[in-house]
Amino acid sequence: MKKQQKGFSLIELLIVVAIILIIAAIAIPNLLRSKMAANEASAVGSLRSINTAEVTYSSTYPTQGFGTLAQLSYGGAACTGTIANACLIDDTLAAGTKSGFNFAASNLTGTPVSTYSMNANAITIGSSGNRSFFTDQTGVIHAKAGANGATAADLALQ
Repeated sequence: MKKQQKGFSLIELLIVVAIILIIAAIAIPNLLRSKMAANEASAVGSLRSINTAEVTYSSTYPTQGFGTLAQLSYGGAACTGTIANACLIDDTLAAGTKSGFNFAASNLTGTPVSTYSMNANAITIGSSGNRSFFTDQTGVIHAKAGANGATAADLALQ
């Protein structure tokens, strides 16, 4: 009587490994695209929060007008609700980097400050996002595919 073997043969194990590699080759690019889409959605949401915070800040402090990211933030402490730290956006966003995007305010001009512009640029194009975003005191968010540096001339998001 022959002895029965238990376990898997080498060929069977290689077939299973090959199937796992094929599934991984299909799934990983989709995962990366999903991550970039989530980062871009977070950047747009952050710009909307900044627009809302700017309007609130300029209404609360009309002699100041619009504020910088630092002025809109908590300032790393308990909320004081002053011109220096209005407690309108979180400190992570105020630091200028969130969800794979850099946020930079510019064009804060006038006394009181009557204009501002904000760019959200992907830290690494093709990895953290494929688009850059722009907004200003109008509250409209614009997007530009590819290289960083969206402007008001680029297409507005719907």
